Amino acid sequence: MKGEWISVPAQDGQAFRAYRSAPKGSGPGLLVCHDASGVSADVLAFADLMAEEGYTVLMPDLSDPLEARIAAAGRAIRESPSFKGRVGILGFGMGGRLAVAGAAACGAECAVSYHGEGLDSEIETLGREGVATVLHFAENDSLVSAEALQRIARAISERKDAELYVYRDAERGVAANMAYTRTLALLRKVLGPRFDLSALWERHRACEFDIRDADATLRTMVEEPYVNHIPTMTGGFGQADLHRFYKNHFIPKSPKDMKNIPVSRTVGADRVVNEGVLCFTHDVEIDWMLPGIPPTGRYVEVPIVGIITFRGDKLVHEHIYWDQASVLVQIGLLDPAGLPVAGIETAKKVLDPSRPSNTLLSRRNALRHRARRKARSSR
Repeated sequence: MKGEWISVPAQDGQAFRAYRSAPKGSGPGLLVCHDASGVSADVLAFADLMAEEGYTVLMPDLSDPLEARIAAAGRAIRESPSFKGRVGILGFGMGGRLAVAGAAACGAECAVSYHGEGLDSEIETLGREGVATVLHFAENDSLVSAEALQRIARAISERKDAELYVYRDAERGVAANMAYTRTLALLRKVLGPRFDLSALWERHRACEFDIRDADATLRTMVEEPYVNHIPTMTGGFGQADLHRFYKNHFIPKSPKDMKNIPVSRTVGADRVVNEGVLCFTHDVEIDWMLPGIPPTGRYVEVPIVGIITFRGDKLVHEHIYWDQASVLVQIGLLDPAGLPVAGIETAKKVLDPSRPSNTLLSRRNALRHRARRKARSSR
């Protein structure tokens, strides 16, 4: 827990407690409404997470879930020392309904609801434009019936400022990650703060490839980051593990002539998708890409894609993908004959899409044709 509990005065004279978590510096306000089970470690952690994203967060204790408390919390968040800008509201379960119903009362300019229990009772509010809204539900949500979900969908169907998402396999972390990114996209658009993720990514890469300093690299990342090079499962989880990886296996084990030819870059609310062609001479044992393989001295070009996620102005994790078969072909460890793989041609075609397509199909058809001729000649 990184924040603090404060006392918030209500209009009825009865003060209530609220958890407040502050960003680095100042930032827009975000009210967080917990579900019917009350304040939990998970929702406190979520409040701290949103503070890391740059928001002044206030979570009122809604043991008595009155909209009056939401209004008072709206006033309190604007009086917070770190508050600057606009206010949004977000809630889970029962709190998801309160987030939508109480948005106007607290002066919120956007609302986010997860598993909005009882939200179908707010049809009139749902059908009214003015507060940008995102609603998240599981496909078979235990808190919301299929009929209720249909009523909610109809209520917002004509709105241009409302989005509804229904997730399959919602118990899996993948769905939660998608919902989180969509939530952040709304908050960034309406409230800010906005970070130059492309510049932050370039700063991180400079620490890896120009400065070549593990400590500087880790300073660009959150307290518990991770890196996953998918084809070889190299990288690390957590600062200590990742520091060892950068210091011993990545920075000193990357070829000196390594460069990346940019192909495309997509920047979203919390991530950068970077596509390029990685070029290098295999003059060092590359632990992270070719672990255990002595230098062959061969030149390699390979398509590579990175999905880099940020929390506020710090990097959270990297998922890096490349065509390992193409690398193995180019250094002479894999014979492409008879296999559906290619060497440097994959990189050449990324850089020049007009190069011939379906060459592997043509090769397959030629092999089949030769096989048939051989079979006929042996009869």
